Amino acid sequence: MSLSRRQFLQWASSAPLASQLLLTAPHALAAQTPAIAPEQGQRQLKLRSLHTGETANVTYWEQGEYAIDALADIFLLMRDHRENSIAAIDIQLLDQLHAIQQKLNSSKEILLVSGYRSPQTNAKLRAAGTGVAKHSLHMRGKAMDFRIPGVNLRQLHKATLASTIGGVGYYGRSGYIHMDTGRKRRWHL
Repeated sequence: MSLSRRQFLQWASSAPLASQLLLTAPHALAAQTPAIAPEQGQRQLKLRSLHTGETANVTYWEQGEYAIDALADIFLLMRDHRENSIAAIDIQLLDQLHAIQQKLNSSKEILLVSGYRSPQTNAKLRAAGTGVAKHSLHMRGKAMDFRIPGVNLRQLHKATLASTIGGVGYYGRSGYIHMDTGRKRRWHL
């Protein structure tokens, strides 16, 4: 079962923590985005979930303000599709993704391999031996795995290293990059 945007917005407005996250996250995190230079205009993301096929082509920031409806669309798309569980995504992660697009001078669709993971999903993937961290930042909405079709993975990795304040993993055999907003670290698998 998937959630519609309307169902997500109803969830967000009825759940006190969810609505608090949606309403305060843009303002609280905007000041914590040192990787992004202040700018006027827009920040857009074009995303596709590899697992659900869902897409979001949104302007999530415009003229200095984060757009709540666009963030809701992104949070819904980046949900744990296995558990159909939604969480707020760290806005710094989105800003870093936008910075990567700018560095690559690309407006291509970004393919989401993994966004938010519930603790249950994380435990199942970890038990399956897929190299999943016990305390993965995916469970806190602070990590994502992605690729951009038509962009060489090594080039994408370099752009991610230059645009990210947190962790960056290069998964060459699997064909994606991991990015998070945790402490700064680098790895290759």
